[in-house]
Amino acid sequence: MLAQEEAVINRGPGIRKGVEAAFGLGGETEGTLILTDRRLVYVHGNEKEVDLKVGVFSGKHLFFADVESLNSMPLDSASFEIPLSKITQVSGHRGEAIAPKLEVKWTDQGGVAKTTEFVQQMTGSSRKRNLNDWAKVIENLKAKKQRIIPLHPAPGGDSLEGRILGALGDMQEKGLMTLEAEVEERFGVDLDPDEVEEACSKLIAAGLIRNLAAPKEDPYYMKVSPLGADDLGA
Repeated sequence: MLAQEEAVINRGPGIRKGVEAAFGLGGETEGTLILTDRRLVYVHGNEKEVDLKVGVFSGKHLFFADVESLNSMPLDSASFEIPLSKITQVSGHRGEAIAPKLEVKWTDQGGVAKTTEFVQQMTGSSRKRNLNDWAKVIENLKAKKQRIIPLHPAPGGDSLEGRILGALGDMQEKGLMTLEAEVEERFGVDLDPDEVEEACSKLIAAGLIRNLAAPKEDPYYMKVSPLGADDLGA
């Protein structure tokens, strides 16, 4: 897995589809978009729902699929994948009044031309890259020009380090307490924050995760992307 974006809207391309969606006329779904070195996968988000209670998005409900690894993708009839080799055109769009989005054109197995777009909902001033930036990386992957950095072998899944890495497998940033709670709930264990932080330090030293927080701030961890400097989750 090279990149992942949650709470993405999938719909037909164009202004008309955007207007229809704004008025609740259907024709769109919501889920998680995943990029690998061979395919683009949209996983319909019928598993988790988040109610945003603050800011301009107050009252907005985000639906997404919780995908930790390629083996855990909960595919259903609204999910689909696009082999990168079948993509004929990919373009990113973003503007002052336009949410970051990715438009993809491809041909299916029967040779039929298809077009769709993915619209990002979760944005923030701290983000350096957004969904529109996926276009260049996909183009480079297709042309075999994209550099993919080999990472240190992951620790065993029965170790605390391995469990933490698994919890960060969705490529999302998480604070120490959130990470501790997720591991405790998933594996039915009782952890101490100090041991979680120590395990995270080992993973940082191995180059598998990074701490996004400034010095002297509470740690905030994220899995390192094989895309290196082109990390789409940055």
